[in-house]
Amino acid sequence: MKMRSLVVAAGLVSVPALVAAQQTALPSSTAAQASADEGLTGSVSDENEWQDLGIAIPSFPTNASVATAAEGGNTEALGRNVARVVYNDLRNNGLFKPVGPDQLPEVAFPQVAAPTFDTWRGRSAEMLVQGFVKANEDGRLTVGCYLYDVALGSELARQGYVVKPEEWRRAAHKCADMVYSRLSGESPFFDSKIAYIAETGPKDRRRKQLAIMDSDGANHRFITNGQATALTPRYSPDYSRIVYLSYLNGAPRIYVYNVGTGQQTLVTSSTNPTFAPRWSPDGKWILYSMAIAGNTDIYRVPATGGQSTRLTDSPGIDVGGSYSPDGSKIVFESDRSGSQQLYVMDADGSNQKRISFFGGRAATPEWSPRGDQIAFTHIGGNFRIAVTDPYGKGMRFLTDSWQDEAPTWSPNGRIVQFFRTERGSGKTGIWQVDLTGRNERKLNTPVDGSDPAWGPVLP
Repeated sequence: MKMRSLVVAAGLVSVPALVAAQQTALPSSTAAQASADEGLTGSVSDENEWQDLGIAIPSFPTNASVATAAEGGNTEALGRNVARVVYNDLRNNGLFKPVGPDQLPEVAFPQVAAPTFDTWRGRSAEMLVQGFVKANEDGRLTVGCYLYDVALGSELARQGYVVKPEEWRRAAHKCADMVYSRLSGESPFFDSKIAYIAETGPKDRRRKQLAIMDSDGANHRFITNGQATALTPRYSPDYSRIVYLSYLNGAPRIYVYNVGTGQQTLVTSSTNPTFAPRWSPDGKWILYSMAIAGNTDIYRVPATGGQSTRLTDSPGIDVGGSYSPDGSKIVFESDRSGSQQLYVMDADGSNQKRISFFGGRAATPEWSPRGDQIAFTHIGGNFRIAVTDPYGKGMRFLTDSWQDEAPTWSPNGRIVQFFRTERGSGKTGIWQVDLTGRNERKLNTPVDGSDPAWGPVLP
């Protein structure tokens, strides 16, 4: 089958390629330079209460108000919008207590690299994020970002980014990533994208399209037009592709969509029910489940298509499959014991062992990118998001709602995203929760959403 017919069959909508945020050097500030080990460090998976760290984030000034195609229309308005994105990123992760540009006085352009620390001490700010927006002669924008320790009067970090006007939000997310990483000691995750299934229509006849958006819900785009039902998307490890399941006239097919070119490849198709395609960490293989004569097993197929290899062969239903970060193990769900439970096997299908013995049923497991935990759907009356270690120990709940399912991890392995179904209406939405279980929030999507998949941090 030719590529053109593949694209038409899947009902694709053209999506522009990802654009890299070019990093650039910034001038040093007048503040003292902090050593690498200064500043707040720790782990956001700590169950103890974190200190609410006060961070002031005033509007990012500009050296000259210049018209731009970016949101706001000129660099002065854009500076406030950039600061708002940084503020929302840091506020929504539950770790810090920032104050944003709408509650703070504006700073002059020269003050970005020469902060007036006494002013901020008077406002009880412990940390200060300042930056600027400048228009370049080639039409691109330079966004600078500085992080200061107010008490010490020192500069902790600084980064600059050169972006096209339509990519200004990436610079804001990169700034928030820098602040988060420097203060928490954790890997960043704000400059990333999420794929999910956009749902419309009545609950017994849902229209399901593949869509993507930024980690905060912005820059939303539909990829498929809904002619075929799309399910369970996942980003490839290098962010260049998305694998997903497509049902057209009842026929299941697994496609790999190329984010850069907008084209896609048919990986495998069958007349048998097919479920849950997942990437291997090296991007060379795709796991999926297929039911034949009432028995469902897990298969592996090259990401470019070809012959599939069956990895499980037990009576019952084996579904899912998520690789450990090093690619040596696979966690999956199986009802071979009489109810849905979690199992782990070697990547070649050997050494299959049950790991869940904590009551209730367990489904949709996904291994953390850090390798230390497995998130899954716990079914025991309600559907709740839970985590356990790779040996089935230390299970704990992160949510307590009526129907939460299908967890996916943030790139740094410290936030879990999932979808929640409302009782009665069947309406679905994308939610996320941190590993303490205390900080939940719903992402804004233009329509209902399910099956989220969080991609890695963008280059």
